[in-house]
Parts: sequence; structure tokens; C-alpha cells
Amino acid sequence: MKKLLLSSLLALVFAVPAHSQMMDRPMMQHMEGHEHGMAMGSMDRMGTMMGMCIKNADKIGLSEDQIKKITPIHREMERSHVRFKAELKIAEMDLMEVMEVKDFDLEKAKAAVKKIEDLKTVHHQEMLKSMKDVRTIMTEEQFQKMKKLMPMMMEEKKPLKKMKK
Repeated sequence: MKKLLLSSLLALVFAVPAHSQMMDRPMMQHMEGHEHGMAMGSMDRMGTMMGMCIKNADKIGLSEDQIKKITPIHREMERSHVRFKAELKIAEMDLMEVMEVKDFDLEKAKAAVKKIEDLKTVHHQEMLKSMKDVRTIMTEEQFQKMKKLMPMMMEEKKPLKKMKK
């Protein structure tokens, strides 16, 4: 699995520079708009879930004590996510810098890719721990209510699709 992920990432790393040269656009413009890695969307939803739990505490049945315990976990998760996004962007910029030259150093490129993957892994593990912490605060009944609310809340967050002409 790890080799497949590394191979895919390396393919992307090599494809983006070639494509950007063909299109006369900087590499980072090609990467903008794409979420960093396959699992990033789900990690964003983890933080969203906690925020929605707090906003909908009455619907889920959270007590004041539970809200007081969940709120700092959510804040720290948000801070961690902001830090992660900044560190990830810097690591990606470092990779692009290594790859700017025609005959780039493959070992430096591999190290930069590994750093990116390590950042993602650590962040994902932190997010999972925070989620576990929040879920241990909730009762089973509250968790089931939250699960039922999540699809409805996620639908509200989706941007409106443009009408086809």
C-alpha cells in the first residue's frame, strides 16, 4: 500500500512539471484546487463533524459539561489543521524547488516526498485521536443522533451546482 501511494505521488510529481511546461503555467497553479492527497477531504470532515456537534448540541443532547470538554478538543484540532496545511504547503514548495532543474537530485526529491507523506500521516493520526476523544465524551445515543444528523448537515454545506443551459 505504501509503495503504491509513493508510486502514485511520484507519478504526480513527475506529471505536473511536464504538464505545466506544456501549458506554460507554474507548477503550483496546477496543484491549486486539488486537495492534498486522497484522504484530506475526509480529514476536513472530521473537524467539521466536531464543529457541527457543538453547533447542534441541543439536537444531539450534549450537556454543558460535554460541550465544555469537546470545545477545547475542537479548537486544538482546528489549530493543528491550520499548522498542518502551512507545513504541507512549505514541504510541497520545497519539492517543487528540488524539481525545478532538468537534472534534479532524485534522492532529494524522494526525501521531500517522504516528508510530505510523514506530515500527512502524523496529522491524520492526530485527527483520529481527537475524534476518539470526542466520541468517548458522547453517549452511544448521542453518537447515533450525531450520525443521523451528519448527512443532512453535509448536504447544507455543499455548494449549489450551476444550472445547465
